[in-house]
Amino acid sequence: MRLRVVDLETTGGDRASEIIEVGVVDVVREGDGWRALAPVSKLFRPRGPISFHAMAVHHLTPEDFCDDDPHCDEYALRALFAEPADVMVAHSARFERGFIADTATGGLPWICTVRASKQVWPEAPGHSNQVLRYWRGLRLDPALALPAHRAGPDAWVTAHILIDLLKAATVEQMLEWTREPRRLERIPFGKHRGRPWGEAPDDYLRWMAAQGDMDADVVAAARQELALRAGALAAGGDAG
Repeated sequence: MRLRVVDLETTGGDRASEIIEVGVVDVVREGDGWRALAPVSKLFRPRGPISFHAMAVHHLTPEDFCDDDPHCDEYALRALFAEPADVMVAHSARFERGFIADTATGGLPWICTVRASKQVWPEAPGHSNQVLRYWRGLRLDPALALPAHRAGPDAWVTAHILIDLLKAATVEQMLEWTREPRRLERIPFGKHRGRPWGEAPDDYLRWMAAQGDMDADVVAAARQELALRAGALAAGGDAG
C-alpha cells in the first residue's frame, strides 16, 4: 500500500487562490511498519498576485519564480502524481481537497491527519503539524523538515505524523474518521464556547450552519442540533 502525503502552498486562503508549491511524500509498507520515501517539491508560477498574508506564511514571493516555471493545473498535478498510490493524505485534507480535483488523483480516498490525531491523541496540547511534531518527540532531519510552511518540509512532517498514527490506528479507521464528522460535545468557540449544543439559541446555530469556511465538524454539529430540534418540534405537533 502506498499512502501519498501532499501539502500545498497557495497565493491566498480562498478557493480562488492558485497553487504555487506542491510537496509530496509517499509512505510505504516496510516489514511490519511504514517508511517515508524521499520528499518531492515543485514550484508553480502564479498567474496572479500572491497576497501579503500568504507571503508572511510561506515566504514565497514573485522573485522566487522564473518565467519558464509552469503554472499549476490538473495536468501538472497528474504528472506529479503519476506513480500509482492507494490513498491521499494531508494534514488538513479539507484545504488540499479544495484545490486538488478527484480527476487529478484518480478519485482516491483521503485521510486527514488532523481528524485522525484528534481521535488518537485527544489530550494533545494542539493538533497542528508542528505542535504534534514536538509533542510526539519526532526527531526529524532539519534538512528535510525545515523551513516550516513550505510544501516539501510540511509534507515530510505530516508523513511522520502519519507513521506515528499508524502505530495506533489502521488506514481504514483513519479513512472512516475523515469521512465522518467528529463528535463535539460542546461549542468550541465564540460567545457560547463551552456550552452544550442544546443550550445555544436557534439563530446562533443557523448562523454557524450556514458558514462555508468554518470547521466542517462545527458546521455538522450545528446542523445536527437544528435537525434534532426540528424533529422534536414535529413530534410535538404530531402528538398534539
